[in-house]
Amino acid sequence: MSYNPLEKIVLNRRQAITLGLGSVAALGLAACDTSAPAPDDSDGAKSDASSSDIDAAAFDKLVAEGKVADDATINASEWAAKVKAAGTLRVGGVETSTLFSLRNADDNTLRGFDAGLYQLLTRYILGDEKKFELTKVTSDTRESVLTNDTVDAVFATYSINDKRKEVISFAGPYYSSQQAILVAEGNDDIKGLDDLAGKSVAVQSGSTGPEIVAEYAPEAKTQEFSTDEEARSALEQGRVDAYVIDQTMQMGAIVKNPGKYKIVGDPFGPEDPYGVGLPKDSDGVDFVNDFLKQVEDDGTWAKLWKIAIGDRTNLESAPEPPAIGA
Repeated sequence: MSYNPLEKIVLNRRQAITLGLGSVAALGLAACDTSAPAPDDSDGAKSDASSSDIDAAAFDKLVAEGKVADDATINASEWAAKVKAAGTLRVGGVETSTLFSLRNADDNTLRGFDAGLYQLLTRYILGDEKKFELTKVTSDTRESVLTNDTVDAVFATYSINDKRKEVISFAGPYYSSQQAILVAEGNDDIKGLDDLAGKSVAVQSGSTGPEIVAEYAPEAKTQEFSTDEEARSALEQGRVDAYVIDQTMQMGAIVKNPGKYKIVGDPFGPEDPYGVGLPKDSDGVDFVNDFLKQVEDDGTWAKLWKIAIGDRTNLESAPEPPAIGA
């Protein structure tokens, strides 16, 4: 049985939403793509389709209305004071994540759930949401850009785990997901986790996917790829039978490329909390956690979720965010 991520999305409280949707038209998603490919999208698909789906005006307005911290709040944090003195928040992130951080080729603006949060944080510290500098990262480079002081923070659907906490620190979590299985639309051989035995399965190196597949589908033959685009390209070309990564990224692939992929089976593995990567033992953890609590408490988090994810996947109610610091 194929799994429609728009019918049941697993977030921090396993919120189940039944939509009864059966076609692209029913999803209310724009099937046409009029924009140029986004940078770094090596799979050949036009990756900026969702930039026309997102309500850009609503996104920009929400970010522009974000709170600005007072000087005392900034100066109480060595991390925030350093950012304020530099005049730029250096962010490690991506440009091709459909729901979380996608660059619009027409206006060169990054929009999505992660993009909204780091732009709101930029405004909170510097009074101007545009004063950030993005360094593109992959799953393999997220720790190194923090340890070598290339960036101040990483927003990149960055799963919190103990191994990573040995070299960096995390604020959050601010979102939660699980693993999901993506196959080509015409693949009827793989219907769930048990069918991965003996199959070639793409995973992203540096992500939590390889370990989770090894635990839940030990007889699968995994192939590691550096980026999401490379893994999906291998799936399209038939070099792998399936692709396993966070459910939210799989949803983005389906929204971006209607009719090309489907998710099969149920989400699996542990709840995967996304955090903001920060330098090891930085007091920026407390600062960013306070910021996240504010945007959750004042409703900004839910509004951002609705614009970046809910409206684009026909989901009505925002989930409760995971407990910060948990």
